Amino acid sequence: MFKAFIAGCAGLALSGEERAFFAEARPWGLILFRRNVESPAQVAALTADFRSIVGAEAAVLVDQEGGRVQRLREPHWPVYPAAARFGLAPDGEALAELSARLMAADLLALGIDVDCLPVLDTPIEGAHDVIGDRAYARDPHDVARLGAAAARGLMRGGVMPVMKHIPGHGRAFSDSHLELPVVSADSAELERDFAPFTANAGLPAAMTAHVVYQALDPDAPATQSRKVIQHVVREKIVFDGLLMSDDLSMKALTGDFRERTKRCFEAGLDLALHCNGDLAEARAVAEAAPELAGKALARVLEARALVARERVRGLQHFDAAEARRKLAALALIT
Repeated sequence: MFKAFIAGCAGLALSGEERAFFAEARPWGLILFRRNVESPAQVAALTADFRSIVGAEAAVLVDQEGGRVQRLREPHWPVYPAAARFGLAPDGEALAELSARLMAADLLALGIDVDCLPVLDTPIEGAHDVIGDRAYARDPHDVARLGAAAARGLMRGGVMPVMKHIPGHGRAFSDSHLELPVVSADSAELERDFAPFTANAGLPAAMTAHVVYQALDPDAPATQSRKVIQHVVREKIVFDGLLMSDDLSMKALTGDFRERTKRCFEAGLDLALHCNGDLAEARAVAEAAPELAGKALARVLEARALVARERVRGLQHFDAAEARRKLAALALIT
């Protein structure tokens, strides 16, 4: 049985200490960053090694968005466009789906089966550029339809999408990697931010925002707020899929790592995410994380099933070479 957390690792291959930790703690997933990526053969070996330790059903995740957030880069992988490019393109939906479908092929070949995409945040004027061109547009309707297209492309390529950062990071005037953003917008304004997530509530997975929304819960960031998770994410947005935290090592959160993890699960999350590869911190997360069971396990299984169903549809008509030519003709891939 897995524990309900996702871990990082320090380098290009698992150390003996990491292997022992993973064998004991059995995290549901491993998330990869640039520090973990050198070549296709190396990444494939890393993902296979992780699964040989914790189990074949374990997940391997990555943030492969395109633009400035892509962990797989040249010379071994194409450079994909930032989401905002699709918002400006005449046939943005089709192109967003094609791009995501190609990314899925890249990822699946390496044993990576979860991509933390699409970004469904709707930035407002003056917001911190931590989101910026990672967002598809400034209109929530456009964000919703372009994000849906990207998610469809991933699933038809066999990769699970994770929409983020629910219920919305677009009003943050600071970077949650460095400090805790506090959003003062009223409930009516926040409804606009919820819209892309509501429109995509049928997607298999979502990642929370480390943001305080004063109108919803002035005392805790969404990741650790039962009010936000239960009343907004689950009831108002009507998302009943697999819900994971953003990285627990971000400076928006306070307290030791047991406490950070405990608060996530008390709020109602299914999975805790710890990214930086610090084993001492990861051990604390593992100690506080529950077994992956009950409703959380059911959501994992349903998420996998949803991707499998969509992948069957994707087997029918897809020409990867033609898709690359189409994107290259519009200078959307290099």
